Amino acid sequence: MDLSKMMKKQEPAQNEAQADGQRFSKEEYAAMKKAEREDLWARVDAQAQAVFQDDAAMKGFLDFMARCTPQSTRNLLILYEQNPEITHPRTFDMWAEAGRSVRNGESGYAFFTESKYEREDGTTGRGYDIVKAFDISQTRGPQVYPAQPHLPDEVIAAMIENSPVPLALSEQLPKGVQAQYVPARKTIYVRNGMDETATLCAIAREQAHASYDVAGSGYRRQAYAAQSYCAAYVVAQKFGLDTSGFKFDKVCQAWAGKEPQEQRTFLSDVKRAAYSINREVQRSFRDMDQVIQPDGFEVGKPAQAKSEKIEKAQGSR
Repeated sequence: MDLSKMMKKQEPAQNEAQADGQRFSKEEYAAMKKAEREDLWARVDAQAQAVFQDDAAMKGFLDFMARCTPQSTRNLLILYEQNPEITHPRTFDMWAEAGRSVRNGESGYAFFTESKYEREDGTTGRGYDIVKAFDISQTRGPQVYPAQPHLPDEVIAAMIENSPVPLALSEQLPKGVQAQYVPARKTIYVRNGMDETATLCAIAREQAHASYDVAGSGYRRQAYAAQSYCAAYVVAQKFGLDTSGFKFDKVCQAWAGKEPQEQRTFLSDVKRAAYSINREVQRSFRDMDQVIQPDGFEVGKPAQAKSEKIEKAQGSR
């Protein structure tokens, strides 16, 4: 193998980096990075506004939130703006630690990473850096197997088992109310007899409400109705349910005129509730996998059964 061509390809990039180091003073470099941050935040805000444009735009972003591995809201927005097909982004070093390598010639996506720095008074501050991330589709490594799908009733059972508040069946819910979280009793009341999709979505919506009712939050149901509705959609999408009944026109009409920061806060609330519900469901599945259960393939059973048949046959002679 002739490596000279490969090495020559690297030289311009190295020379360019060296030239950059010579071209920019410390002040110029700082100004360049500031402009880069401002440009990226402008794109994040623009994408936040685009999400609330209409029903299709909201669904597109919430679908992305359901497919993509957990990310900060700013990363969800900037990644979605660059490529809505991203599912599992990591930095170059993070992929290396995971035993995968980025394919040659792949271009990374702008990505926020948290960082720490020391203040003048010696305390530690937290900030962020702008780096490049690569989707798993841009990497090579061991074959990745898809997660085992679960039936709706399995997901519902997991949601009930690890619910943040107790659930109780109720025959006294008003007509048209599938389920409702009651703050005074810290309980979710659910109507019995609904189909699996309606049951799962109703429980997810009310668990989102319960997650917003924390001490000192001044929780009011109406203030979080839209966020809970969106979180239920993300959970339903995550587990492959039919979400055609969800409509976001009212949500978009109410929030389209808000400031980008308010819109990002809204999406952060949706993400936080949806991630929390999914995390508890996955924890329940992991706990179930760790329970020792017979699978019908224990060594010795077939031989024992055969021996019993032989003894019966001999006894009948």
